[in-house]
Amino acid sequence: MNRGEDDDLVVSLPANNPAPPSGRLRDTLGAIRLIWTELTAGVGAWGSLKPLIAGVLAVVPFFFLGQHFNRQHQKGFDWMLLQLPLVLTVLLWPVLWAWSIVDAYRVAMIAVSEAENKRRILEWVEVAPIAE
Repeated sequence: MNRGEDDDLVVSLPANNPAPPSGRLRDTLGAIRLIWTELTAGVGAWGSLKPLIAGVLAVVPFFFLGQHFNRQHQKGFDWMLLQLPLVLTVLLWPVLWAWSIVDAYRVAMIAVSEAENKRRILEWVEVAPIAE
């Protein structure tokens, strides 16, 4: 039997797996997941909102709530005591207040990144085989 160039070879396999979601639905879900990951910097909703909440709380003057939110109660209390003499000097108090906002945001960002790094290290340790 001589095969010509026009002959097609057809291979069919039995379909044991259920059909995956339709292409449009899969693409939409993938796009939503990608957008969510980009918006939250890969650390999830709480990881991306925690620095913003700490910054907003730190905007409230006199109480240093951003430091308390970050569980740095001693720093918040110390700065509250420090502001008492600074209130008398109109120039230095706003500097302390502005720095408290920056510090609350910075500390929350560091806490989120350290937690994410620990999670990634634990994930890597569980997956990576131990060489003996």
